[in-house]
This record gives sequence, structure tokens and C-alpha cells, in this order.
Amino acid sequence: MNFVVCIKQVPGTTNIKIDPKTNTLVREGVQSIINPFDCYAIEESVRLREKCGGKVTVITMGPPQADAALREAISLGADEAVLISDRAFAGSDTWATSYVLSKAIQKLGKCDVIICGKQTLDGDTGQVGPGIAETLQVPFVAYVSKIEEIKDGCMRCTRMTEEGHETIESSLPAVITVTKEINVPRIPSIRGTMKSKSAKITVWTATDIGVEAEKAGLNGSPTRVVKIFFPKRERKSEMLKGNSGEQVDQLIKKLEGII
Repeated sequence: MNFVVCIKQVPGTTNIKIDPKTNTLVREGVQSIINPFDCYAIEESVRLREKCGGKVTVITMGPPQADAALREAISLGADEAVLISDRAFAGSDTWATSYVLSKAIQKLGKCDVIICGKQTLDGDTGQVGPGIAETLQVPFVAYVSKIEEIKDGCMRCTRMTEEGHETIESSLPAVITVTKEINVPRIPSIRGTMKSKSAKITVWTATDIGVEAEKAGLNGSPTRVVKIFFPKRERKSEMLKGNSGEQVDQLIKKLEGII
């Protein structure tokens, strides 16, 4: 069985600052981490490999420093890691990102289960997982909280819904996005940490994976971020004078003016 996990390196803080000129995140001086939901995806892939045998490959699209996230994934049990890095990918929205990741997955060869976290802390869209499935034309299951069984080219899993849970059977290969209810991520072992330091990280460019220029980066992104800002919160208070009856009359007049 070949398991592929798509991860992303994100800012390790909720106090995110935005550059008003470029409308992009200010990453200088901010520690980067593996997107928390992706840690559950890594853990589940390792558990599946331990149960079914095979290999776990972790991939990410990002700048050269995303190498650190891949090495951490190896320390958590992944076998191999691939960094997709090219200036041509700059400005990619979720559609373009899904396309690039799909091209990398196709280059990997045979994949049985592709696992993603249900969403990222920075974008928070939850669109890349289903985008990959659509591009690869394979089944997709969202919000998976438990994988029941993988057997004879099929997977049975439980997914969370607003009303409760559903049991889904899917043919393989397939893409799933997982929730935090699926497992408890392990702590890196000493052996895993040592392995991650000496591991060779494969780096692929747009040319290596056959990405068409017009489908990646800003050119391949149907959506554009025009402006990012934090909403201003303004509060105004006014004291009503007089006795309770007079105050009620004043309040009614003000409410009528608003309505």
C-alpha cells in the first residue's frame, strides 16, 4: 500500500499580521509549524502502514524553508518526503495548489490513499483535499474520523456530519481529509529524529512534474486576494437621563430611528 500525505507549513501563531501593501502574511520573526490538522493525517498514514504494510510519502508545496516541515514529518514516521518548490507557484490559490499537488502525486506513481488535514490554520478553506480528488478524478471523503478497514481495493471509513456520523465505502485510490477525532499524534522518537536529520528530501520544480505555466501561480488562480484587513471594532455608549418612564420613551424613539 502506498500512502501519500499532503501537508502545509503555516505560521505557529494565531496573532497573524498582514502587510497592508502586499496583502500577504508577515512571516518574518514568526515560527513556522506543520499545520495541526496535517499532523493527524501523518499519524493516520503511519498507523495504516503499520497495519497494512507499504510506504508513507509526505509532500508539500512551498519555499525552501518548508524542508523543515518535511523533516519533522519523517521524525513522526514518514518514509520519504518531497518538496515542490518553484517561483512559478507563487500566488497560487487553492485551485492552482490542488493542481500542482496532483501533478506531484501523479509523478510519484501508484498511490492507494491520499490523506490531507481537513483545513489549514492560515487559509481555513478546506478546499485543497477535494480539489486534488477532482483533478485526479478519484473518490473523495471529507471529515473522516475513523478508518474501519482497507481490503481488496476498497476502504470503509466513518465521517462526521452535522447530524452525527456516516459509514462510507470507497474504491481505491481515494482522497480523504481527516479530523482531530481520528487519532492522537505521536511524539517524535529519538530514532525518528536522527533519521530526519540525515534524510534526503527530494525537490521537484514545475518542470520536473510537468506543470503547465498557465495553470499555476497567479496565472492559474481563478481567485485573487484584493485586500486583507482586520475589521475595526467600534463601541459607542450613551446614558439616558430622567426617570425610568422617560428613559423608556427615549429608548423607543432611538430604536424607531434605527428601524
